[in-house]
Amino acid sequence: MFDKLSQSLQSVFRDLRGYGKLTEANVKDALREIRLALLEADVHFQVVKDFITRVREKALGEDVLKSITPGQQFIKHVHDEMVSLLGGTGASFDLSGRPAAIIMLGLHGSGKTTTTGKLARKFKQDGKQVMVAACDIRRPAAVDQLSILADEVGVDIIKPRPGESVPALGRRALEEAKEKLADVVIFDTGGRFQVDEELVLELKELSNTVKPRNTVLVLDAAIGQESVAVAETFHREVGLTGMILTKLDGDARGGAALSVRAVTNCPVLLVGTGEKAADLEEFHPDRMASRILGKGDVVSLVEKAQEAMAGEDVEDMGKAMFGGSMNFEDFLKQIRQIRKLGPLENLLEMIPGMNDLPDKVRGQLSGGKTEDEMKRTEALILSMTPLERRKPSLINASRRKRIARGAGLEVRHVNELIKKFEMTKKMSKRFKKQQKRLLKLGR
Repeated sequence: MFDKLSQSLQSVFRDLRGYGKLTEANVKDALREIRLALLEADVHFQVVKDFITRVREKALGEDVLKSITPGQQFIKHVHDEMVSLLGGTGASFDLSGRPAAIIMLGLHGSGKTTTTGKLARKFKQDGKQVMVAACDIRRPAAVDQLSILADEVGVDIIKPRPGESVPALGRRALEEAKEKLADVVIFDTGGRFQVDEELVLELKELSNTVKPRNTVLVLDAAIGQESVAVAETFHREVGLTGMILTKLDGDARGGAALSVRAVTNCPVLLVGTGEKAADLEEFHPDRMASRILGKGDVVSLVEKAQEAMAGEDVEDMGKAMFGGSMNFEDFLKQIRQIRKLGPLENLLEMIPGMNDLPDKVRGQLSGGKTEDEMKRTEALILSMTPLERRKPSLINASRRKRIARGAGLEVRHVNELIKKFEMTKKMSKRFKKQQKRLLKLGR
């Protein structure tokens, strides 16, 4: 997410930090590089123009040019304007009333149905009684797809009857939601490859019928500047209360996230960062700006960890890792917990300063733990006997061959795993020593 943009901006900031004093020429050069970085990230040209103008006005002020740390002051102004560009403060759904209706709009392929399932899961976790309505009656298997998602999440679904129109289905769904005392009913509507008159009419009729408190556009972030035109059209024709950006995990440029809020003045509510049901994050402008500028997002990282891990699991893992008793069973738990948090690349960018490191170093820090490699590690550990998992020192050459055969892999993979395991144990011991030293100093 935002990899190229973040790296480009970090390069500009590194140069600025090297100056003891900034001149108008320095600022002009930096702004030119920032403008190019934003355009290459597929941010809308008008948004870039306005952004650069606002930063220039602040950057040429006395607080920057006469500051003791002019580079830091300049970066602060870029950060503040980035936060403003992304919406300033976070926005949320209007769930007042019972049931609160949410209409999901979007083009074909934007991830609307999948996001409907994710959103239903999110509201259910928040303690809400949720229902979904399958209003996409044209796309083959759309109803079946939503039905599968609803079953996985554990919410009720209202399906269309033969010959039933979308507005009629919407009316019936709303009545059924009221009868079952549902808090939220989410309407998954049909899509097209482009916005046409028939789609707009259908959405307007549904909206007039259910009178939603939330009309949300699900937007594919990977389509770049085209997303701005799509958002403008839906907002003009139907009226939006917010947006959800999908596929941000696969878009290194991320220009859509920086453009649609500024152009439509509609808030981004959530962002999709993967295919799993849990891969839906709240959109916080300040946190997102920090991630783009390479400052990380520790708050979101902690929230992810708290959501994925039970308190007892974290405590037990901590005792094993820092108590010197770590074995392969603990290592397996650690891997499974990390996988719950999502792709490791996404977690790294939440750590301050990570985007400032070369790609090679970032790869080493991740330990090469792609999803496939983490599955391989899990297979190797499961190929061990319970005794071997508890006492890694027993794993000699012959046992390594047997473990490799059991996992369908080679002995070198077992050797690599043991090497990583020993490195993790050493790091844990070093951390424990530092912790004791700090405690002594604090007395």
